[in-house]
Amino acid sequence: MTIHFTKMHGIGNDYIYVDCTKNMLPDPAGVAIAMSPRHFSVGSDGLVLICPSEIADANMRMFNADGSEGKMCGNAIRCVGKYLYEHDMVPKEQMDIETLSGIKHLRLTTQNGHVQTVSVDMGHASFAPKDIPIDKDTPHIDAPIEVLGKTWRCTCVSVGNPHQVLYVDNVDDLELEKIGPAFEHHPMFLEGVNTEFVRIIDRHTLQMRVWERGSGETWACGTGACAVVASSVKNGIVDPATPITVKLRGGELVITCTADYQIEMCGPAATVYEGVYEYEDSNQ
Repeated sequence: MTIHFTKMHGIGNDYIYVDCTKNMLPDPAGVAIAMSPRHFSVGSDGLVLICPSEIADANMRMFNADGSEGKMCGNAIRCVGKYLYEHDMVPKEQMDIETLSGIKHLRLTTQNGHVQTVSVDMGHASFAPKDIPIDKDTPHIDAPIEVLGKTWRCTCVSVGNPHQVLYVDNVDDLELEKIGPAFEHHPMFLEGVNTEFVRIIDRHTLQMRVWERGSGETWACGTGACAVVASSVKNGIVDPATPITVKLRGGELVITCTADYQIEMCGPAATVYEGVYEYEDSNQ
């Protein structure tokens, strides 16, 4: 099967994008597993399908590198907005995208027909255990969690997908390859979790690294940055309704979170190249 794709990234969080508005891609989980390995294939953090929607301008489905389907990706949805606009599929600077975590509203900043930045209404963050979900009866806010024999303190939050946020003195020295899987598969999280490790620079600036559920460490995570700012508002680390710069390995995002945890994310999106991939379905 021949797959025409576009490689795009949002501050280093790179995915393979396939236009499925006319024909659905069979076996997207298998395609994600085949195309995502770096050095041996196209290489990416996963696969994103741009599909038709009956309730929005388009539907976004995203699959992690291990083939599992995710509910939402903040960096990917900015790239979807750029793709739709620049391919004249949705020729307007405001659009709605359907995801498994609901419809997201996008505002595009354009110049000479090209998208410069995309702002996304990410909806409300929730600290309710059932929304994450976690095996707790009450919210887990700056509370202990034991991982690999060490007690950490974390805040658990959903921004359409599950996150735990931990504040540390230094993010650069963390051995995420060793500790990341233990956080991801901790039994408190009923569906796994994305984990953000955060250094507080000041009340307007945070630095983070992320271990993503199903993909491992990535250079950026849009929903993770949103979770970090929501957690920081909750814990009094930053002020509500104030733009917060979040520094990730691949670049910066600006996140604003109100006192009732309504979140807006703003950042760039970039096209890298277009290509063709020959996929051999092992099930055939």
